[in-house]
Amino acid sequence: MEAATSEAGAATEARLAEAVVIAERLTAAIETVLRGKREELKLVLTALACEGHVLFEDVPGTGKTVLARSIARCIEDAAFSRVQCTPDLQPSDVTGLSVYDQKARDFEFRRGPVFANVVLVDEINRAMPKTQSALLEAMAERQITVDGTTHPLPAPFLVLATENPIEFEGVFPLPEAQLDRFFLKARLGYPSADEELRVIRDQRGGHPLDRLQPALGMLELRRLQAAVDHVYVDGLIERWLVELVRATRQLEQVTIGASVRGSLALERAARAWALLHGRSYVVPEDVLALFAPVLGHRIVLAPAFLAETRGAPREELLETLAARCVEIAPVPELATEHEEPSRPS
Repeated sequence: MEAATSEAGAATEARLAEAVVIAERLTAAIETVLRGKREELKLVLTALACEGHVLFEDVPGTGKTVLARSIARCIEDAAFSRVQCTPDLQPSDVTGLSVYDQKARDFEFRRGPVFANVVLVDEINRAMPKTQSALLEAMAERQITVDGTTHPLPAPFLVLATENPIEFEGVFPLPEAQLDRFFLKARLGYPSADEELRVIRDQRGGHPLDRLQPALGMLELRRLQAAVDHVYVDGLIERWLVELVRATRQLEQVTIGASVRGSLALERAARAWALLHGRSYVVPEDVLALFAPVLGHRIVLAPAFLAETRGAPREELLETLAARCVEIAPVPELATEHEEPSRPS
């Protein structure tokens, strides 16, 4: 019995070690194109490892399209598509539509751009609500329904959506239900002066994206995604994580706290984040690092709190809320050591 348990543990460790190597290879490949954004990149890869979707709220020109294309290029045989959202974009422009074939005397379904492994939805908040909702089924169910027929989407399926935070005219804010479908929310921001100089030099002989080669195959990506389930989470951290999410529902600064889907996402994201940082176990710092990216867009701030803070950046407000939640749900003392917890036998 003990021998079997030992063999199973060794197999799990080997699986996790392989996943760490795969993740590092993918990260290093993308970093040849996207400079100086390692932690932001790991956030997106966390979503990829968890089969989740990412919402970028960022100004134009920070590399969001490059990142999406890089992920697709680094995965062998992965298909990439881009949807440029405008107010006249129709749901069928995203999902596809049935067209009558006169020769066959039947309707033929023509796939839309959503049928790809990596889909960049640019300026999603410029699309009409009915078009935004067309993405909801695709993101949540990995399928779309047209004329009563369900069509499965390819796997892996990653949606990277962007919205411009500085424009408020001609936009349609995403409803809370759709925001909750995004696994996490991120921003790339501007690179440092040195990294921006490297970007200029890198592109003198053509865009480095054109030279990017696949770093892993589909099977390796699936092994990376499967390895997330084997990252160890101590029971104390699990309970604390739940209490941390529940604390967002108790704050007077918050109208609506994070949902149960937020708890699920935070726990799984913490596993992937630990794996991408070379560990086979989760520590409290993993959970705290992901508080804002995973829960921030699931929280509705109270108008009085927004008025009181006088337009302070949302990132600062979320840091304040995270600190308040930790006061309500303190970090468990027995789970703060930076050494691997003992796994249950």
